[in-house]
Amino acid sequence: MSKAMKCLVTGGAGFIGSHLTEALAKRGDQVRVLDNLSTGDINHLSGVADKIEFMNGDIRDEKDVNRALEGIDYVFHQAALRAVPRSIDDPASTNSVNVNGTMRLLIGARNAKVKRFIFASSSSIYGDNKAFPQDESMRGSPISPYAVSKYAGELYTTVFAKTFGVETVSLRYFNVFGARQHPDSAYAAVIPKFMQSAIDGTPLEVHWDGRQSRDFTYIDNVVQANLLAATVPGVAGQVFNVACGKTHSLLQIIEEIEKLVGHPLMRKHFPQRKGDIRKTWADIRRAKRYLRFIPRIDLHEGLRRTWEWFITAHAPSSLKQ
Repeated sequence: MSKAMKCLVTGGAGFIGSHLTEALAKRGDQVRVLDNLSTGDINHLSGVADKIEFMNGDIRDEKDVNRALEGIDYVFHQAALRAVPRSIDDPASTNSVNVNGTMRLLIGARNAKVKRFIFASSSSIYGDNKAFPQDESMRGSPISPYAVSKYAGELYTTVFAKTFGVETVSLRYFNVFGARQHPDSAYAAVIPKFMQSAIDGTPLEVHWDGRQSRDFTYIDNVVQANLLAATVPGVAGQVFNVACGKTHSLLQIIEEIEKLVGHPLMRKHFPQRKGDIRKTWADIRRAKRYLRFIPRIDLHEGLRRTWEWFITAHAPSSLKQ
């Protein structure tokens, strides 16, 4: 678009949010970030710090939300307490942030008359649904509080589109990975944990048998989907899968990382984690048709780029030479 968009990115200091913030700022859009830094990292925004406005605030706080929405036309709602295991350990906090926070933002967006509200949803909504590939018409089957919170957020965005006239679009992310994804949390995603173990020379933690598979989606594809969702006409109230349309097992991921590292990696198996599902595999035809979304970075290239970042950010100096 020739005219700069006035955007709010919630959770903009997080993994996905910071990449989206960076892309918007580099396009010349006016970007405001709302983040309480409970899980985000302000350093993620260092490359565009002079191009954006940062607000330290909470999406559950009415004053913070109303202040953040002043003059905003487009909301990219990325803020959330992520991770299925975290939600099982602490379902109340997950509900408070992901459901109550989303509701607060939707009310604020309605009052501020924003042009569009893009909601970061999750493939976890499909739960233990056994039909593949998973398309958006399937009934949700959540098996974790996190999945329930994202499903509730989706339903609320649809209601606000139908009942209150707020243009909303929900994007169901499938297992996003890439640079800036922290490997050191107990709730970290599997690819950064695997890569950090490869750097440290410690066994890779493989829960279950490793044959569970995911539609792993590189971060650049997710950013592309958000930019399209903000501008494509005629999609208010709709939900779209954001993925590559392929599924790979954890054992296959390990093999790919071994190729990047150049040697076999030790593995240590653990029991299946609560809330873990066997498979995700997205049908992305709807996103292709209505959003004109085409994933540009495949798994192999995404892993290569991510590994390069890990070597730079986390490896000891001996490995960087």
